[in-house]
Amino acid sequence: MSTLDQYTLKNGMVLLGERLDHVQSVSFHFLLPAGAAMLPAGCCGASAVISDWLFRGAGNRNSRQLIEALDGLGIHRHTSVSANHLNISASLEAGNLSVALDLFADILLRPQLEAEQFELSRQLAVSELEGLDDDPRQKVMIHLAEQFYPEPYGRSALGKADELAALTPETVQQLVKQTFHPSQTIFSICGNYDFDAVCRQMEQLFSVDDPYQPPVIEPVFQGKPYTHYPTQGAQVHIGLMTTVPPISADCYYELMAAVSVLSGSMSSRLFTEVREKRGLCYAVGARYRTLKDFAGISCYAGTTPEKAQETLDVTLEQFNTLKDGITADEMQRAKVGLKTSLIMQGESTSARSGGIAGDFFLLNRVRELDEIRDKIESLSIANVEGVLQANPFENYTVVTIGPTDITL
Repeated sequence: MSTLDQYTLKNGMVLLGERLDHVQSVSFHFLLPAGAAMLPAGCCGASAVISDWLFRGAGNRNSRQLIEALDGLGIHRHTSVSANHLNISASLEAGNLSVALDLFADILLRPQLEAEQFELSRQLAVSELEGLDDDPRQKVMIHLAEQFYPEPYGRSALGKADELAALTPETVQQLVKQTFHPSQTIFSICGNYDFDAVCRQMEQLFSVDDPYQPPVIEPVFQGKPYTHYPTQGAQVHIGLMTTVPPISADCYYELMAAVSVLSGSMSSRLFTEVREKRGLCYAVGARYRTLKDFAGISCYAGTTPEKAQETLDVTLEQFNTLKDGITADEMQRAKVGLKTSLIMQGESTSARSGGIAGDFFLLNRVRELDEIRDKIESLSIANVEGVLQANPFENYTVVTIGPTDITL
């Protein structure tokens, strides 16, 4: 029997939920169509500014009063920006849910967006972008995404310095008006809640009739196979990515198992072959990254200039030979690792709420945890190897940051 709830408001806004009677908390997510790829050219980073500016006054509350109201409800809130969405989430005691939804309706539909508060939000975004200089690992992966994904899907959520500097309160106010449409918003909730009551309240709060046509995006591939960003220092940071089918394909679980064999534990191939046996790097790891229509397996390695070329060569070798065979032990460890991640998600109302919203956007449906568990259990070596052979890792996008470049 399904434990999932779903309801569509009259204006088209989708509400999704999974009730957990054994918890006393609740978490919810709003996926707003205001991601980095959804904004006009020249506004890279505006979503990051918006995510802070929204909370500097809403409804009849000024910035301080709004923060006090959120804190008074014990709300743990978080914002993030993806290619398609501005994600605003909250976790709190279940008994405070109704008041919290009233508050977030003000934040999303009636933000004050006062000009004098704008510069504080913009400077915060600028500071976070400048902080990348102290985090070259994150910086190289941001540059990698820019090269790998087609424009505008590779845009950095942190923005670009010149475009952040050019933003004005009026420009960003207009962006909020253009993109904050309930009809294109996904709302998800997980925890201890009354779904009928939530639906009634959300219908009342978000019954804004706003016919809206999302922008038509024509992806443009413009990345180069290899890009080097020269910097001074004693380290070379390597990011690489190769194309695989997106999550909507029938081979998602096989690809997740393959990534786990590559990088799921200290027994994984990358850790063993690149770091432990050869001592080539101090950090190495891979992950599956998917958008709705584009996906890839990404990998990071941090090493020294003298070992950078060999680090890349051995890493690519591990990717390229994966299709030649996976052992029974590797398959078992991959299953255990994937099920552990699933259990952890199931025990976190915040993680599960985010997963529900993400599923609906990417797949147009929500997977139940039992379905995911069954898919993991049914994985076989033959199926994983078959998917890898049918989708060979042939083309790579590589980005490096450091004092020396390498050869792809």
